[in-house]
Amino acid sequence: MKPVLKMPQPSRHPHPTVKACSLAHLIFERPDLDLAERFLTDFGLITALKTGDKLYMRGTGTAPYCYRVHRARRARFVGFGLRVPTESDLIKISQLPDVSPLKVCDDPSGGLSTSLTDPSGFLVEVVHGQSEAPVLTRRSALTFNDGGEPKRVNATQRPPAKPSEIIKLGHLVLEVAEYQKTCEWYTKTFGFIPSDVQVLPDGSPLVTFMRLDLGDQPADHHTMAIAQGFTPAYSHSAYEVVDADAVGMGQRILREHGWKHAWGIGRHILGSQIFDYWHDPWGDKHEHYCDGDVFTSEEKMGVEWASPEAMAQWGQRMPASFTRPKLNIENLSGLLRSLKRSPDVTLKKLVTMAKLFS
Repeated sequence: MKPVLKMPQPSRHPHPTVKACSLAHLIFERPDLDLAERFLTDFGLITALKTGDKLYMRGTGTAPYCYRVHRARRARFVGFGLRVPTESDLIKISQLPDVSPLKVCDDPSGGLSTSLTDPSGFLVEVVHGQSEAPVLTRRSALTFNDGGEPKRVNATQRPPAKPSEIIKLGHLVLEVAEYQKTCEWYTKTFGFIPSDVQVLPDGSPLVTFMRLDLGDQPADHHTMAIAQGFTPAYSHSAYEVVDADAVGMGQRILREHGWKHAWGIGRHILGSQIFDYWHDPWGDKHEHYCDGDVFTSEEKMGVEWASPEAMAQWGQRMPASFTRPKLNIENLSGLLRSLKRSPDVTLKKLVTMAKLFS
């Protein structure tokens, strides 16, 4: 039976405040900048700037940085940045309630920014006018002999044995308790378009994959995904590499350097990316991917059943540890608060989710 969404969200908003044009950066706090830099370098990012209390990492594309780390006593995910195409868009955001005043960015990018907090408590920095960084040299995709007329003759494939060259920060996945409110906020405030939604047996949404509204210009299948959880949490972030060999070589290098693997290699169903996931030193997941789907704004939303089998076309079945929440006092307290306050979190839903992904 074809699934049917039985909740108001996700749905695209007819008149969003602005339409964000790209995911700019992520913001983390870490007690050890050197350790963070070591993992991110092995993962394939490049140091753009390091001071006594901040670390900026970049890929090979034009973004001046895509990953910012602040020194702090405890490790946590703080939020992320979104770019808007015009200064008037930035002014529109700055005029919303509870938004910080416009300021000049004090980081490698320059430009102007303002910031606000989403309904789940994540910081969102909105930026415009950043200066582009020079594109860094990276290898081209390997020539593939596909069984037809060979394209590679009297030549071999020897990708270099080094960390994957990351092209860009591709997407971010967040877990939230206030699912309906948070999903509506992103579609209304920044014009995100739901590409696909996975639903539970009762028709309530479990995960929504949302893309940027770039009109006729193709956009990644998702730049953000919002998953139903019992407390706000970072799930993972994803970084595009040039081809499947880069994904595979990234796995080899990270294994050799002693980092902890999370899941992969495989190919997703929704989004079609070839993927591989790794834990950073604080247990946060980071994904290498290539060959993702792209949609224009005309493509309609798909609705699919949620299940472990719906996560990948081939490769290792998604391990239960991939979605298992961290059991600590903070998360248990958050669960109790959500059960009392959030209409999206119920014991029945939590039991259903546990059975599906155990």
